[in-house]
Amino acid sequence: MRRAYFLILLVFGMTAAAFGQTTSSDSQTLRALLAEVRELRQALQISLGRIQSAQILLSRLQIQEVAVTRASQHLDDARAKLAEVQVVMKREAAEIKHFEDEAPTAGEGAAQVEESLKRAKSDLEASTSLEQERQVTEVEAEQQLRTEQDKLNSLETQLDELIRDMGDAGEPSGRVPR
Repeated sequence: MRRAYFLILLVFGMTAAAFGQTTSSDSQTLRALLAEVRELRQALQISLGRIQSAQILLSRLQIQEVAVTRASQHLDDARAKLAEVQVVMKREAAEIKHFEDEAPTAGEGAAQVEESLKRAKSDLEASTSLEQERQVTEVEAEQQLRTEQDKLNSLETQLDELIRDMGDAGEPSGRVPR
């Protein structure tokens, strides 16, 4: 009978010891899983932040590309208008030269030639003033284009850095979470 009691006590004692070890092992496993979930959550939040930053930068980049295109078109327009004025000025200068050459031989039409010469000189003066305005407009358009291109270059640099950072974060570190 003693043997039976001893055997029952031994079986129950070993079972209790085994359950006690399982509880301790389960607790450690749960702690490890909880730590890993926290690490994954933190990594996910960092990734989401980078993705949002990239989306914002891409949107700003698209807007800035439109601004550069618009500034470039404005510069092209300013140059075209300046070229038009310069063509008119050459034509008016040629017209003045023609009237000056014709004036001494005009005879009876001298008054009319003089009047045409005055009008041509007045037109040339107005065109000269307009040319100066168009040159100022061209310089301002060039400056605006440079400014917009600098902004675009800055955004491209920021995007390159973000992409590089994302690539660096994707590389495995010394520790692999498991």
